[in-house]
Amino acid sequence: MANLHGKRYRAMREAVSDGQKYALDEAIELVGKTGTAKFDESVDVAVRLGVNPRQADQMVRGAVSLPHGSGKAVRVVVFADGEAARAAEAAGADFVGSDDLVAKIQNEGWVDFDKAVATRSMMAKVGRLGRVLGPRGLMPNPKTGTVVGPDQIAEVIREVKGGRLDFKVERAGILHVSIGKSSMGAEKLRDNLLAFIQTVVRLKPASAKGTYVKSVALSTTMGVGIRLDPYEVSKLAQESR
Repeated sequence: MANLHGKRYRAMREAVSDGQKYALDEAIELVGKTGTAKFDESVDVAVRLGVNPRQADQMVRGAVSLPHGSGKAVRVVVFADGEAARAAEAAGADFVGSDDLVAKIQNEGWVDFDKAVATRSMMAKVGRLGRVLGPRGLMPNPKTGTVVGPDQIAEVIREVKGGRLDFKVERAGILHVSIGKSSMGAEKLRDNLLAFIQTVVRLKPASAKGTYVKSVALSTTMGVGIRLDPYEVSKLAQESR
């Protein structure tokens, strides 16, 4: 059968040994070598957890502020009015509104943004948008710190635009997130990865038994998966606190 992959992919595949679990620093170095596309690739991490998300007490969900940001621009909408709306605009929100913003999303299906933040007083109206925003992961949620009081709005917007990462375990028990861009360099990617893993470990459900972090893998947008030693990564994350 003819080889369906090009030279670039075959070279990446040869650089990474199947089944090997790499030490963190070696894996980060390999990510830099395999990120050879003509654009600045995202660096993604997949973490398989020993949880059953179908059980409410084993749902892993949270947020972390990446030390060096995500490396990409984040478009933020804010549902607020009055003084909170003015604070949101001053903090750099891309779109700010109340009834008008709710109507635009509800009637036009407009979702041209990456994150949504809302004041608590607006959630009765924003709740109507669940069918539109929910499936896209855009619904403001107190658990990820995107539903706040008016005095917190500016701080949250700065965090979100600066690279705060929201995550939620999938039904298969896997977390998929982007921790930066390949151009950021090994040291910054390392710091971002450890900050993420540290938060995941801290959120371990009390009811989860056995091994919690079962596997960790890194890859660039167009690259191959690089498996890490999950025990080492968890240990380093704990030590970096």
